[in-house]
Amino acid sequence: MDRITFEAQDGVVLEGEVRLPEGTPRGPSVICHPHPEMGGSKDHPLLWAIRNDLASRGFAVLSFNFRGVMGSGGSHGKGVGELKDVRAAIGRVQQEVDGAVFVCGWSFGAHTALREALDDERVGALALIGLPLGDTALPDLPARDRLRSFDRPVLMVAGEADPFCPVPELKGLGRKLPRATVEIVPGTDHFFWKREREVARIVASFARAGVG
Repeated sequence: MDRITFEAQDGVVLEGEVRLPEGTPRGPSVICHPHPEMGGSKDHPLLWAIRNDLASRGFAVLSFNFRGVMGSGGSHGKGVGELKDVRAAIGRVQQEVDGAVFVCGWSFGAHTALREALDDERVGALALIGLPLGDTALPDLPARDRLRSFDRPVLMVAGEADPFCPVPELKGLGRKLPRATVEIVPGTDHFFWKREREVARIVASFARAGVG
């Protein structure tokens, strides 16, 4: 695992880590963490599990901290500045391995990843875990016509008892995306406590099929 820094387009320097697989990489991937003001960082056990599983399936994985988190510069961008962070991370991981990028986000990271992917042709597929829906302090999700135009594979994962990502609303959103797959994990909620490896397997299997 190599520790790196890279720069967003507005000059904010971000910290991250790149994990390369054994052998020739099959493609690049980026992981986006939960809300910076609620303890989110790249080092959560769920994200570690996803990173490990993606690398075991041949992906080069870039995990990073959004602006204002731990060693990353700048300050919290309320879900707007962080789009620049995701954009920069996609460019940075393509320096390791060329090709379409698999982007995975959890909670705040999922919300940010989706909004960036709609305008970023470098994204080959998305995994959105616990996507915040309903009344949030985040920017609005794109309108229906924008979502319907996103013709790339999208995995949407939620715990069946997730209060921030209610299953009926997630399934409704999935119907607006042409190539969405919705996976509901029974017996858990937004945090997937002790179910990290299970979620990681779902995500990495989808990544291999979607862009591998």
